[in-house]
Amino acid sequence: MEASRKSQVMLRAFSSRNFRLYYTGQAISLIGTSMTQVATSWLVYRLTDSAWLLGLVGFTSQIPTLVLIPLGGIVADRTNRHRILLLAQIMGMLQSLALTWLALSGTINVWQIAFLGVLQGIINAFDIPTRQAFLPETVSKENLGNAFALYSSLVSVSVMLGPAIAGLLIATVGSGVCFLLDSISYIAVIIALLAMNLAPKKAVISTRKPLEELKASFNYAFGFLPIRSVLIGSALVCCVWGFYLALGPIFAKEILQGGPNTFGFLMTASSLGTLAGGIYLTKHSNVLESGKVLALGIGFMGVSLIAFSLSRVFWLSLISLLAAGFGFILQIIAGRTLLQLLVSDRDRGQITGLYVMASTGAVPIGNLIAGVLASKIGSSNTVILGASICIAGSLFFIQQISTFRDLVRLNLPAEGA
Repeated sequence: MEASRKSQVMLRAFSSRNFRLYYTGQAISLIGTSMTQVATSWLVYRLTDSAWLLGLVGFTSQIPTLVLIPLGGIVADRTNRHRILLLAQIMGMLQSLALTWLALSGTINVWQIAFLGVLQGIINAFDIPTRQAFLPETVSKENLGNAFALYSSLVSVSVMLGPAIAGLLIATVGSGVCFLLDSISYIAVIIALLAMNLAPKKAVISTRKPLEELKASFNYAFGFLPIRSVLIGSALVCCVWGFYLALGPIFAKEILQGGPNTFGFLMTASSLGTLAGGIYLTKHSNVLESGKVLALGIGFMGVSLIAFSLSRVFWLSLISLLAAGFGFILQIIAGRTLLQLLVSDRDRGQITGLYVMASTGAVPIGNLIAGVLASKIGSSNTVILGASICIAGSLFFIQQISTFRDLVRLNLPAEGA
């Protein structure tokens, strides 16, 4: 009986039909996306054998997201989010089909991968802030924190399964099949979106120009300590996480003396850690403790990545990445939930866009920095340097916890910019 009550508490967001549809569609699609990420990284390294190009391709595939995502947030607030998501899924499927054709035909090269990565980055600039701003439309406000924890757990499971499947497929039939399965997985999201019954929303009419709106959003976000802390903390952990993502193939092949399966297992271990963190937070969603979760998550990830960098034993590397993933997702989930609770629906897309710019946009910067540093000081030293910055950042945020908690408790008005 007690177990049943706990299960109902952990899964309460599933009482919404729209959330169940959205969750199911994303569950299938995200596995395909994570497979493509692993297959792309391995393919680039196999074609070039260059840490610099590995980091460069990661940078070019995500820099459009960093540049355009504020615009994507504004569009998400002014336009029907449901329609934006449908269009983004269709465009993403076409991009994935092009990657599939080039890979299976044997004509693919690193510059084609980079070009298609840029296209996907442009799509993501509109898809990601819209997706996160749309999620509250599928669930009641009292279940919003639970919905974000469940969704983050889903991402973790997908990113855990995707690399493991990709590693097996790359070793047996090649990267092209991973891209093909990713193309097919988009259909699940499209069907789920079409099946939803959504309440009509009144269009937001703004008298301000987009640049004025963007400036006002920046002023609001960075003038409010809880939101500023979320943005800075997310940028820090995602930049350093980009180090690990960019250099993962090198750790698998050169340091651990493995192949694509080794790389897949490393990615799976970090994803298992994020899954554990997501499950943990479905039961612990006290928004007043968000500051503590942000600080501890950053520090825990930093210590774990240092252990991973120093490891030369496969099982120890797996355990270290599992712990790093746990710390990483603590900060991410706490930050996302806090933003959604403090920001009004009128400004949700814009503030979400800034958050995604700070988090997702920091990954390509981390990719590029990692590629440059690894070519000069080595992969291990590069990740150790980034992890040490995380630990320093954690110590800084710990000093701000009491102030952070007081501001959240006061529930300062969040009228937006």
